[in-house]
Amino acid sequence: MDFSRFLAFPLEQIPYVVVALAVAFSVHEFSHAYVAWKFGDPTAKNQGRLTLSPLAHLDILGTLFIFIAGFGWAKPVPVNRFFFKNPRLAGFLVSAAGPVSNLFVAALGMAVYYGLAGTGVLDNLSAQMNEVLYQFFNILIYLNVVLFVFNLLPFPPLDGYRMIEDLAPKDIRARMTQYEAYGIFLFLFLVITPLDQYTIQPIFRTFIPMVLDTMDVIFSPFIR
Repeated sequence: MDFSRFLAFPLEQIPYVVVALAVAFSVHEFSHAYVAWKFGDPTAKNQGRLTLSPLAHLDILGTLFIFIAGFGWAKPVPVNRFFFKNPRLAGFLVSAAGPVSNLFVAALGMAVYYGLAGTGVLDNLSAQMNEVLYQFFNILIYLNVVLFVFNLLPFPPLDGYRMIEDLAPKDIRARMTQYEAYGIFLFLFLVITPLDQYTIQPIFRTFIPMVLDTMDVIFSPFIR
């Protein structure tokens, strides 16, 4: 059986996807843990999550979804709002830290690659090495933008939902918490059924190219 037809990426790109995922997931979850720790919550640190080691953050199902569906998730970082002096502000910033860190990695990756091209470093490398660097940076940038957009979706347990929770008035937040479990099932239903072609995928097709094009406009002068 040809299992490659079930994959979101060509087989030859899988090694690059694995490395890019390790970076993207690790930075994302580390950022959650770091900001929570800075605001006084040691929970993630005490559980060994204040690290860039991929082994501490990878979720098996979420990783498989990247290979199969093109998007996925890592193991959520535990956060105890009891330790925050200002729970709403701290909670919002902790949630935002993950997707923002992915956007930063994507921008950094594009800046580095365009910088290498603009300074002529790539011209001195073999064609094979150029292809390796191109594939790696292309996938690193793309996957981090995917995670940035995906995690801002307003569905539990994603960061976008948590951010809305912290911005919402107390009575609305209480209702959101009450129905959160149902929201998780709704989200999974939208993700794993053909309905994603009418819900998740249109968002991806709109916002991922928009973010990539914006970064290209910012960093393309490096290669001129």
